[in-house]
Amino acid sequence: MKILLTTLNSKFIHSSLSLRYLKSFNEKRFPNIDIEEYTVNNDLDYILGDIYVKNYDLVCFSTYIWNITETLEIAKNLKKVTKKTKILLGGPEVSYNPSELLEEHVYIDYIVFGEGEITLGELFNIIIDKTGNLNEVEGLAFRDRDRIFINKTRPLIQDLDIIPFPYGNLKELENRIIYYESSRGCPLNCQYCLSSTLKGVRYFSLNRIKRDLKKFVCADVKQVKFVDRTFNADKNHCLSIMKYIQSIDNGRINFHFEINAVLLDEEILDYLKNVRKGLFQFEVGVQSTSITTLKEIQRNIDFGKIEYVIKKLASYNNIHLHLDLIAGLPYESYKTFLKSFDDVYNLKANKIQLGFLKLLKGSGIRINQHKYGYIYKDISPYEVMGNSYITYREILRLKLIEEMVEQYYNSHSFDFSLDFIIERHYKNPSDFFEALSIFWEREGYHHVSHKRNQLYGILLKFYRYNKFNNENIFKEILRFDYLRNTRGNVPEVLDTVNSQDFKNRCHKFLQDEDNIEKYIPKFKGMAAKKIIKKVHFETFRYDILSLLSDYTGSPLNQQIVILFNYEVENKDFERASYCKVYI
Repeated sequence: MKILLTTLNSKFIHSSLSLRYLKSFNEKRFPNIDIEEYTVNNDLDYILGDIYVKNYDLVCFSTYIWNITETLEIAKNLKKVTKKTKILLGGPEVSYNPSELLEEHVYIDYIVFGEGEITLGELFNIIIDKTGNLNEVEGLAFRDRDRIFINKTRPLIQDLDIIPFPYGNLKELENRIIYYESSRGCPLNCQYCLSSTLKGVRYFSLNRIKRDLKKFVCADVKQVKFVDRTFNADKNHCLSIMKYIQSIDNGRINFHFEINAVLLDEEILDYLKNVRKGLFQFEVGVQSTSITTLKEIQRNIDFGKIEYVIKKLASYNNIHLHLDLIAGLPYESYKTFLKSFDDVYNLKANKIQLGFLKLLKGSGIRINQHKYGYIYKDISPYEVMGNSYITYREILRLKLIEEMVEQYYNSHSFDFSLDFIIERHYKNPSDFFEALSIFWEREGYHHVSHKRNQLYGILLKFYRYNKFNNENIFKEILRFDYLRNTRGNVPEVLDTVNSQDFKNRCHKFLQDEDNIEKYIPKFKGMAAKKIIKKVHFETFRYDILSLLSDYTGSPLNQQIVILFNYEVENKDFERASYCKVYI
């Protein structure tokens, strides 16, 4: 019997951990299990045909909010063209209401709800080895002729070590994100999250985790993304894993964790001070800084502690920090959300992820939706369109603000330019991003995509539209930002300074060994014609570096030359180093 485990990932770079768990747990007894991964961007006819021609007896789809609509369409048509093929659905998107799904979609034969490793194995026993009874398989819903059966819920797996390492040939996932978990469950009870429906946290053993992590390092994996809901829920567990990772670090790998910043005490903070730059990446779910909102969603987290921890971690400049916000939470108005945004923005994390509430099936907020007057999309991903505290028009404005944050803040292509504008012309960061979003929409920029070079011109046009003073200084900062990120070829709108015989003088500078030793010792012994391909010299009309340390001051009106070096240790933290030189 041929079995397919499949899913539609949201992007090609993603990989499915759940499918690999299901296969690794059951493949010794049932070797004819294949895994095929597609994306929601693939043509549905292509996916249908690819599955059909391989003539599977059982096709198992892993479903989530981003793929349930496409999955149901594929499953329905697959049943039309091959009635012998049994269709099974599992995953969080079908675990809450299996009875409704089976009643509405007659082409579905089985639904696995909850953890699937054991349930799927018992189902295989029945349909392949003809041993056992469908009614006794916990965690299974199924159709038998015209009747629908919903079996008892399966208890959670307590000894997670019984689940084998999920990855076979890691080379097959080259250039894709590898997902991993060291625990299941979450200690928090956030009412917007499905983790609130499961109590307690279960852990893989430390020895097991160490064996797994060593395999990732030996395979030269680029990034491992832990999917633990709160990685540092247990301090000893967290610290032991991070120290072990540091001990086997090959200098190239990166590990991503979702952490609760409040739980990071001084011992862990002191330890993190000395880890390799880029080894760890932290995602912190702030969600809101409104005390009323946090209390209502049962996420009683002290933002003051988060602020302290993030600022301390940021001062180390060795851990990439992502901070999350969710728009549309209970009691969060447009105005109070912008206050939350300002609180988070001022922490200067590497990335701000501004998301919009999804009313997930089974979550506390969805169950109590009428209390808050929610309106949301009926089909997945069930995104909020408004509630008693925020209108759809305000949600649309926040979506444009999100785009501005993504284009101008998260890209880090405009760091000094944004600081200059906000410091000189706006009371709060949100005031700037709101104004930029209104300008963006007024000019029709939201109708088309833009290359990064075009964004510099748009920001300059915004500056002129507002008739802000010191435009010449701002253009210099924009040009400086551009060259921090891109070598040469400055956009025309940024007015490059042309100096007589400048290129020759730059070459002579690089031919002087004392200059190399003083400014770019990494290139010592390298020929000037090779160095020039890795650096860039640029003349500025003002002493731009003095201005960057004090945006309120007036820079000296004198030309300086800055040397940009693009051969840096970790481009996630800086695209280029720079210094003033004399040509």
